[in-house]
Amino acid sequence: MPEQTTPAVPPASEPLPAAGSAARTYKEDKPPRGLYVRVFIYVVATHVLLAFLSFLVIVAKTR
Repeated sequence: MPEQTTPAVPPASEPLPAAGSAARTYKEDKPPRGLYVRVFIYVVATHVLLAFLSFLVIVAKTR
């Protein structure tokens, strides 16, 4: 295994860049909003697929 040539953490002598006062704080207690959108799309798509397959079964039985 090759040795690590760069340190994993910056040395303490170099200050970390300060976050601006306008920067938003990230909250760990809320999932991202995109998650709800994806779940909604998956649920709707699943229901539409099941309804279409049910329709195909009904059409196939009547013939």
